[in-house]
Amino acid sequence: MTQRLTPGTAVLLMIPPLLWAGNAVVGRLIYELVPPITLNLMRWGLAFMLLLPLAHGVLRRDSPVWRYWRRYALLGLLGIGTYNALLYMALQTSTPINATLVGSSMPVWMLAIGALCFGSTVSRRQLLGALLSMAGVLLVLSRGEWQQLLALRLVPGDLFMLLATIAWAFYSWLLVQTSEPAAVRRDWAAFLMAQLVFGLGWSGLFAGAEWAVGAAPIAWSGKLLAALAFIAVGPAILAYRFWGTGVQRAGPAVASFFVNLTPLFAALLSAAFLGELPQPFHGAAFVLIVGGIVVSSRR
Repeated sequence: MTQRLTPGTAVLLMIPPLLWAGNAVVGRLIYELVPPITLNLMRWGLAFMLLLPLAHGVLRRDSPVWRYWRRYALLGLLGIGTYNALLYMALQTSTPINATLVGSSMPVWMLAIGALCFGSTVSRRQLLGALLSMAGVLLVLSRGEWQQLLALRLVPGDLFMLLATIAWAFYSWLLVQTSEPAAVRRDWAAFLMAQLVFGLGWSGLFAGAEWAVGAAPIAWSGKLLAALAFIAVGPAILAYRFWGTGVQRAGPAVASFFVNLTPLFAALLSAAFLGELPQPFHGAAFVLIVGGIVVSSRR
């Protein structure tokens, strides 16, 4: 498994955090309009329809992906059925700063799961990179005032975010456990569609359980429709496309450090849409996060 990080791969891995930052903002804006697990099902249902013209061949009975159905069922469970459902559940009760703080533990979980479950070795450079990167995240979350971190209070949503982070770490490691032919993996639309077929099944099962226990009705509006369009195209199709390619090129351990760009991008989105101008600590955080990426990816 390669750990080489080229400029092109770095760009690929920077796009998903940008889209995920928008996903968290949008998810928080519409959490009162639709139940969280139902939102996940609707998002991936729309993504399925958008991918269908590009990857309809996967649905044929003679498609080569079906001999690896167990692998795609597991990828669909972790990356599609579980991760975003838990994220949207977290945003029901957790504040964005708390959820982002929990999500910033991604490099630690990625290194630990890789070492315990996939036989990956953890170098001192990776540990140092994790510390630098998480320091940058904490700097953003505290807005340059470390005392603010002492005022944080954990809520049930933070536990959901922790479970989501662990699920994503397992998903990322499984992406590089090659079993299918290279031709299947090179077709990104077919590769995502194979996961999506099973992921929709898991999402539908979980959404059914949500409605069985008494979910609130959906409040349809133009705001909800616009949000669905964004999260289906950006954080779903495009982010998964770029993340999958980036992980396969750089490896899960290196790629995980890019997740910590999410709170920084969230700050930039706030500046763009809420009129909150960037502060000096944003620049310092960027240096720390990028420094962690560089240190961890060097040989």
